[in-house]
Amino acid sequence: MSHPYHRLTVGFLTQHGKEAVVAAALEPALGCTVARVEGFDTDQLGTFTRDVDRAGTQWEAARTKALTAIELSGHPIGLGSEGSFDRHPLLGFVSHNRELIMLVDRDRDIEIVGIADGPSPHVHGIARTGEELDGIADRAGFPTHWLVVRPNALDDPRFWKGVRDRDELRLAFDWARELSDDGAVAVESDLRAHANPRRMERIAEAAQDLAQRAAVLCPVCGCPGFGRVETVRGLPCAVCWLPTAMARAHVYGCPRCEHREVHDIPGRTTADPQYCDACNP
Repeated sequence: MSHPYHRLTVGFLTQHGKEAVVAAALEPALGCTVARVEGFDTDQLGTFTRDVDRAGTQWEAARTKALTAIELSGHPIGLGSEGSFDRHPLLGFVSHNRELIMLVDRDRDIEIVGIADGPSPHVHGIARTGEELDGIADRAGFPTHWLVVRPNALDDPRFWKGVRDRDELRLAFDWARELSDDGAVAVESDLRAHANPRRMERIAEAAQDLAQRAAVLCPVCGCPGFGRVETVRGLPCAVCWLPTAMARAHVYGCPRCEHREVHDIPGRTTADPQYCDACNP
């Protein structure tokens, strides 16, 4: 049986070259065609240069893009992608990148999401000399990874983005130093997808996650997107058998109907007592 999205066109609102890696994941898995949708400047929804703040959450921004793709293209299925860069939720000193791609199916009234997390490709620093400038550029993977240059500091509203070769970097550096109060020039990674191959790799991972999720059909209603929706904790301690905070099962569900299935985690029957509040308070 073919997938419900077989031979359908999925509109993808993007202006930074993400369509190739997303299509490479979704088209073979679902049998659909991913088509780039134009006519809307996604920078209106937020920029990594911080001149436009993102309105709402990462999830909401991706949904807005997917719904806009549906509206502009006339296709019933739309895609929206949104990235975020923050401190790692557990290791606060480590930068963290999360990429989220949302598929909105208007006819079925569902959302399916793919997510990928990993180390952030964001490098930044202050340069006053050519040697310091080259050091930051090398750490950022320049020129494969493009740069943004500003006078003074990272919060200065004036910037030169899309710096992609050594000659342009020198021009941008001289421009920023002329505007700087004390000769300081802020240099950081250009985080737009087409300017940052490491980020594009993470987007490809999120697209694969979305493809795997959307490829699974609900065993009851046949809707795409059947997958894990919840984790059940309470794995018993191997010593005292009291429940711990460790996961013991996953709940799988359909995004449209109420069907749910609880699957025990294979090979996990008891928890090490180090995770037990009774044995290791």
